[in-house]
Amino acid sequence: MLAVVGTVPDREFPLVEGTTRLEDDKVCIDGKRISVKRGIPALLAAAIKTCEVLNQPAPFGYVVGDIGQGDGSRRLYEYLTHHLGKCSFSTIVFHYLQPDVDGHNRVLFAIDGMAQRPALIANAGFMYAAKMSVQSDRYDLFTPDVGELAFLADKKAPHPFYTRGFILHEENRIPELIARAYEHKNASLYLLVKGKRDYVANSQGIQATIDSPVEEAMEAMGGTGDTLTGIVAALIAAGIEVKEAAVIAARVNRVAGHYAKPTPSTQVMEIVLHIPKALEKILSKNGVKHKGKFAYRKKPLILPEMTVLDVISKYKKTESVFKLYDKQACECICCQALFESLQNVAARYNLNLEKFLEELENAANIC
Repeated sequence: MLAVVGTVPDREFPLVEGTTRLEDDKVCIDGKRISVKRGIPALLAAAIKTCEVLNQPAPFGYVVGDIGQGDGSRRLYEYLTHHLGKCSFSTIVFHYLQPDVDGHNRVLFAIDGMAQRPALIANAGFMYAAKMSVQSDRYDLFTPDVGELAFLADKKAPHPFYTRGFILHEENRIPELIARAYEHKNASLYLLVKGKRDYVANSQGIQATIDSPVEEAMEAMGGTGDTLTGIVAALIAAGIEVKEAAVIAARVNRVAGHYAKPTPSTQVMEIVLHIPKALEKILSKNGVKHKGKFAYRKKPLILPEMTVLDVISKYKKTESVFKLYDKQACECICCQALFESLQNVAARYNLNLEKFLEELENAANIC
């Protein structure tokens, strides 16, 4: 399941948590309704629509009001510190919280207490805090715009406002900025750089460039970067590898914008409504349609060459599957074949390898 963390610019908005849903142009969470304009509501709306197509649970949200004074952010940092360790999310995306290095580090410490490490995505204020705490490499994906990329590329700047020596919107400098970000260890495993062109990069450089279709009206529209982050987060939560998810998300966001035929007065919710159609179009090239949904090619967690010990140590819930097969094997598989590969175990005990791997995979994917 995907968890989304962030703030809304409303002093009176309380700290809420719960499964989210979309009603007309409002995101609903724990009895509260938030208009979809930009920021965390736009991110959530895009993630909700993406999860619907992927047949995934709706995102779980942690949201609080903060008008820039940091009081709401501090409450949310504190709440996450005490609650995240008890949760089991496959992916967490952190959006805008006022940067706080101590709060950020305590949240990461809480995540370390989770039974299984989730994929971590950071955008906006939480991405700034990740850089400032020198823990960017703990993250699977950052989603900066070009100006934020310049901040990541700057070794000393404490905030994007203070970025030294870069002309922020020169897209021809993006390869250089990416290289600097990785050189200074201020980048995550992958970067999804948002702009006139979208770039997917890692420490080896730019891996993909997505620049079509182009809708100029989207350039000045608030919230389209947030929708992109929401789409990629939902794709990663569904099990698609980070690089592929980033490329798909960039294409989907652009195609949804194209379908909306935007004008200067278009609102981001109009883009969100076209995400399902755009997603199905893009995913039809990457997956197989089945009963109105898509089955995706994704890297399995369980491989035939893994040993029984490998599987149990990484995915504790698979132990129940091995116990179910003890009767057919007429002995305890974990006791007698702990260091054997799964393919050898299947051969030794005359098990159906495909079914055996599938059942272990299903158990491993349980949060």
